[in-house]
Amino acid sequence: MSEPEEREATIRQSVRERYGGIATAEGNGCCGGSASSCGCSSPHEAGTSCCTTGYTDTELASIPPGSNLGLGCGNPSQLVPLRPGEVVLDLGSGAGVDCFLAANRVGPSGRVIGVDMTPEMLSRARDLARSSGRTNVEFRLGEIEHLPVADASVDVVLSNCVINLVPDKGQVYREAFRVLRPGGRLAVADVLATRPISDEMRNDPERWSSCSSGALTRDEVTERLRSAGFESIEVKVLGEDPAPESLRSQAELGVVSGEVRATKPGGSPP
Repeated sequence: MSEPEEREATIRQSVRERYGGIATAEGNGCCGGSASSCGCSSPHEAGTSCCTTGYTDTELASIPPGSNLGLGCGNPSQLVPLRPGEVVLDLGSGAGVDCFLAANRVGPSGRVIGVDMTPEMLSRARDLARSSGRTNVEFRLGEIEHLPVADASVDVVLSNCVINLVPDKGQVYREAFRVLRPGGRLAVADVLATRPISDEMRNDPERWSSCSSGALTRDEVTERLRSAGFESIEVKVLGEDPAPESLRSQAELGVVSGEVRATKPGGSPP
């Protein structure tokens, strides 16, 4: 195995172990277990979530308890219109919070697919879907760089604070493009880098798996989306470069939350 391959394998294992532990822990996690991730500015209290940015109380009351582990940095299902009868795919679906919200919007005639590489997360999400009687949601084991989804079979691809965790983000966007139907939409809530991140930080598995050092800049995300074939690309930085004296791991690296939208060419106008 080459050095880059070893690095990617180490990162992937670190991510899998971190989020597998969160899935089986009591209470909710906070973007990897600390208030330093996904923009949390206050300490995490047991059994609560401090990273629920973008979710309304009504939305959270409409989904199975235990599906929101506080791991996101936005609300991707609100970034694009979701219509009854559509097929939605969530990349890195975790315990299912964004899948269940999307399922409410596409209705019984629609379908939502969640893909996650962590067996513990998958088990939790499936249990929640079963116990809550959600028949229009399914969860599949897989890596988002190699989606277990057919070509041109999805109307909307969502993701929430997950793509930053993947070493090859260009491959993620190519896969998203492959599974989308012509005219399909991509909506991502994720972290973005506001300044360059050193190789030392990028090679730190702990930093990477806590939604910090794997972040790309707005221009880097735009370039990867364009190379994958997307059009109508919009990458929006939501925060400002944090003060360098902050002790939070993300703030130290200039990493803030952001929104990404793009469209696969073709299809009828929305």
